[in-house]
Amino acid sequence: MNGLLYLIAIILIIGWILGVFVYSAGSLIHALLVLAIIAILVNIIRGRAV
Repeated sequence: MNGLLYLIAIILIIGWILGVFVYSAGSLIHALLVLAIIAILVNIIRGRAV
């Protein structure tokens, strides 16, 4: 589960970076970034940081 959470976070961050340059998804891209950051923070708070 730990690896899956990081994989999802990385995919969301990559999607956000691509969306910033493309400008096609609007606020959805920023929501993806927030979800990725929350996923990483939850993992760190639980004490399972890499």
